[in-house]
Amino acid sequence: MKDIIRFGIIGCGDVTEVKSGPGFQKAERSALVAVMRRNAALAEDYARRHGVPRWYADARQLIEDPEVDAVYIATPPGSHMEYTLAAAKAGKPVYVEKPMALNAAQCEEMIAACREAGVPLYVAYYRRALPRFLKVKELLDSGAVGEIRFVTTLHYQPAPEVRDETIPWRLQPEVSGGGLFYDLACHTLDLLDFLLGPIAEAQGFASNQQGKFAGIEDTVTGTYRFESGIHGTGTWCFSAFGYEDRNEVIGSKGKLVFSTLGHEPVRLETSEGTELFPFERPQHIQQPLIQTVVNDLLGLGVCPSTG
Repeated sequence: MKDIIRFGIIGCGDVTEVKSGPGFQKAERSALVAVMRRNAALAEDYARRHGVPRWYADARQLIEDPEVDAVYIATPPGSHMEYTLAAAKAGKPVYVEKPMALNAAQCEEMIAACREAGVPLYVAYYRRALPRFLKVKELLDSGAVGEIRFVTTLHYQPAPEVRDETIPWRLQPEVSGGGLFYDLACHTLDLLDFLLGPIAEAQGFASNQQGKFAGIEDTVTGTYRFESGIHGTGTWCFSAFGYEDRNEVIGSKGKLVFSTLGHEPVRLETSEGTELFPFERPQHIQQPLIQTVVNDLLGLGVCPSTG
């Protein structure tokens, strides 16, 4: 058995500066030994600032580095499948950013490639390992709200501002797979799967109401039914006034209220009153999930977020 898992990062951009990159250095029995970015100067700069031994401008070189045990893919979704298939072919486990790929077909191909190569495929839905949401799951599983009847999600925020003619990659469907719904709402939908189990059927509507960013939906409404029989509804709008991020799980004896992206206390309401559960925001928000990846690869535990 290995004593330590040595990671390499493909795409050391903004998400890796604080949210994820340092987590590979601070997790137990984990090390970050190489990074890659197509801009060689930026790759070298990242390596220097974060104390990473090696840097590359070519992803293939990082994947083929014998000192790299596992690969973290932190590029936009448009290249997730390409790099996952290359890493799998090299026999190396993959930890890939969310959204997992541009579409379901690509996800299936990534899963098949890793399964055939016999390597694990993890996805960076890091909320599955955060104490905040583990507490939500504990409360629901313990019957704090009674028998769960339905869940409702409301998420809206102002339209993104584009000041210089350069459209952010998250609003380019050929690179991102979709708009802000695809990039942000997937966290909520993944949480619902984690908390309540798989969704059996769903239907809804998606529209570009503001008429900007061709091919990008800014408003989505949906209804769904979980395999357990729980019902759900959701409305997401990324061209609205103000900001709201709220999930409510309603049961026969109470309800649980929490946000997906915020850090305010989780709120439990029952006939006995209201109880608040506060949590501190982790410095490196992906570190708890990264630790489960390391533990899984060392045979010491199980990662809750896989392909």
